[in-house]
Amino acid sequence: MEKMMHLAAQYLAAAGISFVEKKADDSHTNLGWSIEKQRLETHPLSREGDVLALNYNNFSLEWNSPKNNASFALDGKTHQQVLEWLTNSANTFLGKTYNYDFHYDLPYSIDDSFTFILDASKLKELADLRTLTQSGLERTLEVNGLSSDIRIWPHHFDSGAYVIISDDLSIGFGLAVPDTMINEHYFYISGYKGHNGLDTSKFDSLSLGEWNNDGFKGAVLPATKINEEQVVQFFTEAINTYKK
Repeated sequence: MEKMMHLAAQYLAAAGISFVEKKADDSHTNLGWSIEKQRLETHPLSREGDVLALNYNNFSLEWNSPKNNASFALDGKTHQQVLEWLTNSANTFLGKTYNYDFHYDLPYSIDDSFTFILDASKLKELADLRTLTQSGLERTLEVNGLSSDIRIWPHHFDSGAYVIISDDLSIGFGLAVPDTMINEHYFYISGYKGHNGLDTSKFDSLSLGEWNNDGFKGAVLPATKINEEQVVQFFTEAINTYKK
């Protein structure tokens, strides 16, 4: 189900590429998470505020426009059918052409016959995890007096915040999907001087999670059975360690 949602999120990223002014840092492609609506959302795609969303509650794409709304249930639908709906709805709502085309590679491939299949219980877990991450990041920023957008980047499908502490320290932190480093969702935080990750080998141990200095330089915490208080504790303790 994680793979399906990662692939489905690319429909939103493609809308950002198609309709949002290009940004050098690729932020025109990134997405927001609505706790209230339990969905991924694009940046506004028009001056009127059109938004394309991926709803985790009902496994559907949703086009929200001042003119009208439209939704498309993904369960049992093929990639080709999704693209046909998106092409038609973009033309209807924006009068523009939707292009499913990317400047980055994904860890998965997709063809016209790829079919989306719903696993409702797993999708609920993924939605709950996105909500935990969003609320945990918001609370972390608040208690530490920091400010950042919280966005989901479609390439790696991570939720992340990024703050500049000083000329010598910036910090990125959020939620990563399972990868070769950890085979489950995990929270991460990493400090940088410029583009270089800061050495963590002499840092004191964390009460939650652990420091990594081999390849990825930062701290990680597997997300299983973690609550919001623990998320904030993990991030805050690591932030304070970087600031020492």
